[in-house]
Amino acid sequence: MLDNLNILLGVSGGIAAYKAVDLAGSLTAAGARVNTVMTENACRLVGPKSFEAVTCSAVFTSLWSTSEEYKIGHIALVDRADIVVVAPATANIIGKIANGICDDLLSTTLCVAWGLIKSGAALLAPAMNNNMWNNPAVQRNVKTVKERGFQLIGPVEGRLACGTEGIGRMSEPKDILKTIEKIASKIKKRKV
Repeated sequence: MLDNLNILLGVSGGIAAYKAVDLAGSLTAAGARVNTVMTENACRLVGPKSFEAVTCSAVFTSLWSTSEEYKIGHIALVDRADIVVVAPATANIIGKIANGICDDLLSTTLCVAWGLIKSGAALLAPAMNNNMWNNPAVQRNVKTVKERGFQLIGPVEGRLACGTEGIGRMSEPKDILKTIEKIASKIKKRKV
C-alpha cells in the first residue's frame, strides 16, 4: 500500500517518541521511504540512531546541518514528501503550527509543507498530559490546525506517562499506520 511513497515523519519531544520508532519501522516495512525530522527534545528521549536503523535513512535534527549542504534542507525534505506525519505531536508543536512559529527544523519544515497540508496529506498524532490536552489554548490550537487541513488521529484514553488515566495517550502505531494507508490510497487515486 505504501510502496514508493515518501513519508516525512516528524517526531516532537513527548515521551511517546519511543512509539514513533515502531511507526517508522512499520512504514518502512510497508514499502515507504521514510525521512525523519526530530526536535532537540525528541532527541533527549529517543536517539536518532534508532530511526536510522529502522528506516535505513538519515535523520535530520537541525536547521543548520543537513546531509545535502547545497540544498535548503527543510525545503528539500518537503519537496520529496508525499505525506507528512507528526508522531507524537506535542502541545508545543501543535501551538507552533497553529501560530506560524518556525524556530526549529520541524516547525520550519511544517510551515513549508503547506501544499501537503491543504491537500489532506498531513497527519498529527497528539500526545500529552490530559490537563494539557484539555487546556483551552491547546484546544484552540487543535481547532486551528484542523481548519488549516491537518488530519488528527487521537489522542486516546489510557494510562499516561505521569501515571494518571485520561485522554492524551498517543494512538498506537498500528492505528496511525492504518490512517496513513487511507491517506496514501486517496493520493494514489488522485495520481491515476
